Amino acid sequence: MNPGHLMAREIAEQPDVWRRFLREGSDQIAVAKARIADYSPRFVQFVARGTSDHAALYAKYLVEIHHQLPAGLVSPSSTTVYGARPKLEDVLYVAVSQSGGSPDLVKSVSVAREQGALTVAVTNNPDSALAEAAQLHIDVLAGPELSVAATKTYTAELLALYELFVGGGTADLPAFGEQVLANDEAVVTAAQRYRFAQRLITTARGYSYPTAREAALKLMETSYLSAQAFSGADLLHGPLATVDPQVPVIAIVPNNVGGHAMAPVLQRLEERHADILRVGAKLPNVADSLSPLLEILPLQQLALHLALARGGNPDEPRGLFKVTETL
Repeated sequence: MNPGHLMAREIAEQPDVWRRFLREGSDQIAVAKARIADYSPRFVQFVARGTSDHAALYAKYLVEIHHQLPAGLVSPSSTTVYGARPKLEDVLYVAVSQSGGSPDLVKSVSVAREQGALTVAVTNNPDSALAEAAQLHIDVLAGPELSVAATKTYTAELLALYELFVGGGTADLPAFGEQVLANDEAVVTAAQRYRFAQRLITTARGYSYPTAREAALKLMETSYLSAQAFSGADLLHGPLATVDPQVPVIAIVPNNVGGHAMAPVLQRLEERHADILRVGAKLPNVADSLSPLLEILPLQQLALHLALARGGNPDEPRGLFKVTETL
């Protein structure tokens, strides 16, 4: 099998994964929404690791903006290492994990449930320990993912979380995804441009910030680059000093509120003569809260093609495994 075959195939599957979830996942979403509405949480906490942590960060924006509820990301070690038992009455506690197999997430959900929270697991494995530990489970229906680098499970998580906390306006999303993925040749060209880069920065604001973090992770795990992600606002507070013409910057700048907020950041980067790759401006027109599903697609393709251009195999990054069991 050619290097990158699995990752390429799973990137291409994403529009069909979205169609399947929109067609078959509506009942489970309706049940969960009704239970959450009846519970009426005052606060939402998310717990996740790795790629799923970026999906959880995206959901944090959904909750804060659409529901105007406070939301936060949990540190699992508070419970698993330090033995904390916070009072969680009236808290919605959402665990996001592709495999549902990480022991620290399972324990954190079990403790949250004991402490009064309504617990929800969002996974790609309905038979997992995490799904069993939570009161509610959302199966993202992505199907088996064989490449170590998560692609289709990530956007399936985004879509499931969007449907859980917002919903609607997704009818054209799969076709838009196919449209974005069809522009693969432009991504191949960009990969050649950065073939010899050793360090790279990704940056964005708002809903796109999780995209910047996920893109950095994909580049690190497939191409072994030292990639750092910053919100556009944070980049101006010190890290900007590390930028020079030899450090490429990938800026996610869709044509929406978050993208427009990047204007002063781009200006400062241009003043430093940075090598800027802008992503997102030509994406199909969708709601700001759906844009991350489309933004990440060319960045997944970039990680794939850059790894291949550097002689690597993105299907099997060195030292990594599909399921990481943290305690």
